[in-house]
Order: sequence, then structure tokens, then C-alpha cells
Amino acid sequence: MQRYGSGIVCNGSTLAMSPYYLGNEVAPYDDESYTITQNWGVQLTFMVPLDRESLRLCKSMAKRQEEKMRLDYELVRMNNCTKIMQRGFMLRPGSKFESVCNDVIPISAFINQINQNDSTN
Repeated sequence: MQRYGSGIVCNGSTLAMSPYYLGNEVAPYDDESYTITQNWGVQLTFMVPLDRESLRLCKSMAKRQEEKMRLDYELVRMNNCTKIMQRGFMLRPGSKFESVCNDVIPISAFINQINQNDSTN
């Protein structure tokens, strides 16, 4: 079973392994009838979903959930970067987080860059 958050759980093929040990030791009053038994092993269970269409649909929903989470992350990142810039701050060049906000620029800076490129052509 694979969980993808927000109630998306896909039941794909699974293999379960369960080791076990069973032991018994009997010590009666006389030494001749002492008995010890030991059993151990492994139980393997392989489960395959019979409805492949529902598994395909579940995986498709999980993919959309992943895309939504990525979009949410990018929007929050951009929002926080603009707040930092509006307050007059930036991430120090050369720091390990410098690249976090490198692609967030004001629209005016982008328009100026386009106008400069048009004037040089």
C-alpha cells in the first residue's frame, strides 16, 4: 500500500515476509522424558490487485497531487522571496540558499531588460 497524502492510497502489488519461531520445552520430574521442540521459518505472502483500472486511476490522482504540491511549494517560495525583497533584504551571494530566489524578479526589471535588448538590435 502506497500513501500519497490527502487520502490517496493505492494498493499495488505487495510482498509480505513474516518470520516466526515456535518453541516448547517440557521438563518433567524424571530426566528421561525431557522434551524440547523448536520450529522456525518464514511465511511469504504475495498480493496482486485484480482491478488494474482502479490502480491506474489511483496513480494518476497521486501524480496530480504531486504536481499540486510542487505548485504550492513554488508559489509559497515566490511569495516569500518577494516579501524579503520588498522589505529591502536579499539572500547573501555565495550562501547555500542564494539560488532560492534567483529566478524571482520584478516585472519592471524584466521589461527594462526586454527594452534594452530591443534597443541593441
